Amino acid sequence: MTTETPLSRLDLNLLVSLDALLTERSVTRAAERLHLSQPALSASLGRLRTHFNDKILARTGNTYELTPLAVRLSELTATALDSARRVFDSQAEWNPTQSTREFTVLGSDYGFATIGAAVSKLAAETAPGVRFRFRMHNPSIVEDAIAQLRSVDAMMIPHGFLSDLPYSDVFTDEWRIICTDDNPHVGEHITMENIAELPWVFNYLSRSAFTSASRQIRELGIEPTVAAVVEGFHVLPHFVQGTNRLALMQKRLTDVLIPREGFRVLETPFDATPISAALWWHPTHNSDPEHAWMRRLFAQAGAAMQADAGAAAA
Repeated sequence: MTTETPLSRLDLNLLVSLDALLTERSVTRAAERLHLSQPALSASLGRLRTHFNDKILARTGNTYELTPLAVRLSELTATALDSARRVFDSQAEWNPTQSTREFTVLGSDYGFATIGAAVSKLAAETAPGVRFRFRMHNPSIVEDAIAQLRSVDAMMIPHGFLSDLPYSDVFTDEWRIICTDDNPHVGEHITMENIAELPWVFNYLSRSAFTSASRQIRELGIEPTVAAVVEGFHVLPHFVQGTNRLALMQKRLTDVLIPREGFRVLETPFDATPISAALWWHPTHNSDPEHAWMRRLFAQAGAAMQADAGAAAA
């Protein structure tokens, strides 16, 4: 005698109803969104309330609010639906020129402005119906990378943070230091004394989130004075402007982001380890032909970026 698993007794259509209810916070609007009658969706809400032993939607005056459990379910439900769609969108034979698949990639604003933009342009030329969704990662996502990568296609992040996952190297970059062009403490070059004495703007400054160059500064025995911490690279110039602060920034980003007037872009006074940017994914994607196509697109875009950089340096 076999015993059914809890999943086999569930009506997975309720997942769609739950997502609409959590998003709209109204039976009427959720029904309209799903093109269902209000009584039909009310019945689904009743079944969900029985299953979770929770109201899900609690009336407050003339409106409904999500219960604490419903708030926790919101992100889980969206992730589960996205994973389900990816399962049923998979095909034995895949033609990118006719596909409307959406690939979700986690990364930083630096990654999006460089390789992400290049990949998007290539996709528009060869697979106009394919869409990329670039989502910002954060320290908690990186720390839980294996679980996070189950529900997305890939993560763009340099070496040094992830391990025991498949990856492909995409491009390399170098670190630079930016400051204002009228910083009275900085001469023709940045010195180690400048690094030790001037205030800094850093990114992701925590035990598990950092940039490789900022870690090197500490490994050299310097504890820099940190004036501000930001979770992104595009905003760095705004925190440096009008101050005597320094900030570390990737060369590729300084080339397109730093104004020609008002700022200086200088080489580091220490041998900063080059950035080796890579694309990481969950092992379940290894044999997926659609995912393999996406990986080749990143490799192609990265090769073009490296070739452009080499031509510019020549």
